[in-house]
Amino acid sequence: MKPYYWESQNGNFGDDLNLWLWDFLLPGFREVHPETLLVGVGTVLNVALLPAEGHKLVLGSGYGYGALPDMSDRSLWDIRCVRGPLTAERAGLPAEMGIVDPGVMVSEMPEFQGLTKKYKKSFVPHWESATAGVWSKICSIVGLNYIDPRGEAKAVIRSIAESEVIIAESMHGAILADAFRVPWMAVTTSQSINSFKWNDWARTVGVSYEPHKVPVSTRAEAMMKGARFWGVDFKNDGPPAADPNQRAIDPELLVAERDVRQTSLRVAAKQTLALPSALSLWQASRAEPRLSSDARLAERKERLLDVMDGVRRDYL
Repeated sequence: MKPYYWESQNGNFGDDLNLWLWDFLLPGFREVHPETLLVGVGTVLNVALLPAEGHKLVLGSGYGYGALPDMSDRSLWDIRCVRGPLTAERAGLPAEMGIVDPGVMVSEMPEFQGLTKKYKKSFVPHWESATAGVWSKICSIVGLNYIDPRGEAKAVIRSIAESEVIIAESMHGAILADAFRVPWMAVTTSQSINSFKWNDWARTVGVSYEPHKVPVSTRAEAMMKGARFWGVDFKNDGPPAADPNQRAIDPELLVAERDVRQTSLRVAAKQTLALPSALSLWQASRAEPRLSSDARLAERKERLLDVMDGVRRDYL
């Protein structure tokens, strides 16, 4: 069996954790049923991402982009659970099959036990924001620890667990924070941030998704997300790409944003243009964080473990 995951061209820890999480949850799964694709963490129930052929075992995946595949043929699709009730509804499944994002189980892994707090407040942007924005500079201005979601997944997760509070634009930034019992607050920089998938997960753990709005930080970020920047509208025509790797961005513009040879005057100008973003992020960081109840999270983990028991009986 092989785990499927959507691989961002820029890196994204929430998807990359599929590379090792399933070895913890289902030891030995790689040695059995080579015909089966394990479809786990991620917003990957999408015809543009999953291969049409072959047998799939769905464990906690979500919908949020593009078109759902036809999963009616049970000889090809073994659906044990999905990320949340919204995905279940779209897929025509019973609501109780929308259990939780399997990423919550990372907090049970021995290597993440006993971590000490190193950071008071940390910001985890969406991978698109990290790619096209200047959020690390903004965090240094407003006194937040910056966690780059494109980093090595285990290092990113440790930094989340080692924070006292998380400000998250990345959905898995909030999911992992909640799993490690780290209070969090959500922010969003544009309509390209997918509220459907956030609400899909949030409802499973009994919290509401009410993000604080923060402006994009650069022209490149506005172009990538179809947002406004200093009064200029970079709205993209047409529906968003089903595969996020196909979203249009001018690579030359990104090079210009990060050119180490930039003059001090240009750097100062860019920091000035990002001041509205810095102010809004600072204000968001002072809001009251939220956290699911211990009982609700434990109940969801227990239900997911029951599903894993069934998979072990049937496949291992």
